[in-house]
Amino acid sequence: MLTYEQSGVNIDEGNRAVSLIKGKIKETYDKNVIGDLGNFSGLYSLKDFMKMEEPVLLAATDGVGTKLKLAQMMDKHNTVGIDLVAMSVNDLICQGAKPLLFLDYIAIGKLVPEHIDQIVAGVANGCKMSGCALIGGETAEMPGMYSEEEYDLAGFAVGIADKTKIVSGKDVKAGDVLVGVSSSGIHSNGFSFIRKIFLDTYNYDLNQYVEELGMTVGDALLTPTKIYVKLVLDLLEKHNIKAIAHITGGGVIENITRVIPEGLGLDIKTDSWEKPPIFKMIEGFNIVEKRELHKSFNMGIGLVFIVDKEDAPILVDYINNREEDEIDVDEKYAELMKDKAYVVGEVVDTHEGVELC
Repeated sequence: MLTYEQSGVNIDEGNRAVSLIKGKIKETYDKNVIGDLGNFSGLYSLKDFMKMEEPVLLAATDGVGTKLKLAQMMDKHNTVGIDLVAMSVNDLICQGAKPLLFLDYIAIGKLVPEHIDQIVAGVANGCKMSGCALIGGETAEMPGMYSEEEYDLAGFAVGIADKTKIVSGKDVKAGDVLVGVSSSGIHSNGFSFIRKIFLDTYNYDLNQYVEELGMTVGDALLTPTKIYVKLVLDLLEKHNIKAIAHITGGGVIENITRVIPEGLGLDIKTDSWEKPPIFKMIEGFNIVEKRELHKSFNMGIGLVFIVDKEDAPILVDYINNREEDEIDVDEKYAELMKDKAYVVGEVVDTHEGVELC
């Protein structure tokens, strides 16, 4: 008689994976999570937010992209879960939302419980960094769709904001200033281009140690995406933030224009911030034009605030001197994960689009 396992799906290994990740998931719970693991859906109470004038739910979804190929090549799976959470929650906070809950989806060729454990450990870590609960997920073993070593990730986040306090960018005007906050590295976009540069063009070994990076090429490329949730929620309580842009695919050229009114443009000073070593290395290759670099990658700026000119130095000083919470990342990434702020440009009415200065 045929069995499901003979087709490549092992239900027992799936159950073992659940037993491994159960404790990590529960560590993300807060008092608003209702019920326990094993329900057909996750439950989250909104009772604590009823004091808002008009509570609005915001939702975001994203993946990790082809950065996963490098994780699979290196057999290192404990950082990509942080990336997964970061790409969604960093979008939510651009409109001032507090992330509440997260769901993950893992599609995999052959389920190895220990790999699932590493992936979900990263997801749980990212949820703790952003103060949201991991209330559900799905692992789908899909032989024939993926090879045994391959998997893909998708994440879904829900946040809440008071409608009267949603950050919209409607008040942005010429003369306002862009305050950029450092990225930890490449984050989670542009990795098809990264593989073209490092693997196809220069034939780097991912295990090769590079002095200027302070780590191997592979480790540098897998640096987790920085999560900005606690910083943004803190700033929104203390400062007048007109607009927020998460710098992902499209870089500073395409993402910031999404949050300013029509008829305005941006002048960005590309030498105004300190770039992480990985971007200095890419620039040193001298094979990609400046505008293409700043359109393909974040180039060291992961988040941008738009504020009144007189507020900019106050905001920069506050971010650079703010005491940050300790986060659970490998020691080699600790310095890269710290927030550093810079005045990186201004809003203008002399042209639309972005001029790199």
